[in-house]
Amino acid sequence: MQNLPDRMTAVAISEPGGPEVLRVEERSIPELGQGEILIKVAAAGVNRPDVLQRKGAYPPPKGASDLPGLEVSGEVVALGEGAGRHKIGDKVMALAPGGGYATYCKVPEGHALPVPKGLFMVEAAAVPETFFTVWTNVFDRCGLKSGERFLVHGGTSGIGTTAIQLAKAFGAEVFTTVGSAEKAEAVKKLGADHAINYREAEFEKVILEITGGEGVDVILDMVGGDYVERNWKAAAVEGRICQIATLNGIAENVNFSRLMVKRLTHTGSTLRPRSDAFKTAIAESLKEKVWPLLESGKVAPVMDSTYPLAEAAEAHRRMEGSGHIGKIVLTVDV
Repeated sequence: MQNLPDRMTAVAISEPGGPEVLRVEERSIPELGQGEILIKVAAAGVNRPDVLQRKGAYPPPKGASDLPGLEVSGEVVALGEGAGRHKIGDKVMALAPGGGYATYCKVPEGHALPVPKGLFMVEAAAVPETFFTVWTNVFDRCGLKSGERFLVHGGTSGIGTTAIQLAKAFGAEVFTTVGSAEKAEAVKKLGADHAINYREAEFEKVILEITGGEGVDVILDMVGGDYVERNWKAAAVEGRICQIATLNGIAENVNFSRLMVKRLTHTGSTLRPRSDAFKTAIAESLKEKVWPLLESGKVAPVMDSTYPLAEAAEAHRRMEGSGHIGKIVLTVDV
């Protein structure tokens, strides 16, 4: 174990509210439990769940840090009892149950992976949350296969840019929705075959026109609301839809006959409350099947912007403005 300070710098949520409630403060270094590692944080990703937590709408699971931050990169500086997957000094990226907005963060050892060759630490911090989410929902849960058609909404979000690249890398025809011509151009550079501007056209009609009425096989949706039925219209017979968020609210008065006639599967999940063992299994799949793509440069985190840790509020404003393309990351100078 390295000589560690007793205190660390962190960004905490002082009360539910806007970005201004994010405050820099001092905290004690996290105490490690069985099978946990302590990471000296180099960078931390910013994600929609952080924004929801700040607003009071997404409380951390029992036992997790109250600090926001679900993904980090950095150096392993301490090992909890029984931890043996990593060594002191290893450079890792990790999915965290919380606590990423700090100079030190503890995570279960199975949720940390080696930084792929060729990635800078700031890029590594942009990987875990989106890659874990996309892999478990698109490939494990919905079983996307080569040759199938895939739709992801919000193509320039962190989830969107990751899903486009992974779906394309594994042989799918990729559709996505975007809000501007600039974003349409950006997602096509990432490999999207079709970018539909939802401000100018009804995506379900465009998809049915492009596919000759057949629709898409798998849909990843974080919008919800009226997109539920619209996704069912856009889906192929035996299509699979996975709900990972409801940014436009819940769906009301949906017509289930379309779900039945097309024999659709509409499933959903949230990652943060799942067990440590479940997340470790995702990490192992990623290391085997996706890390080679990252190391070869076939897929890569798309970086929008970086902010110093102390400017986390500005990072949240950037995310809530929805002008970003790719990931927003906080950098830590320790």
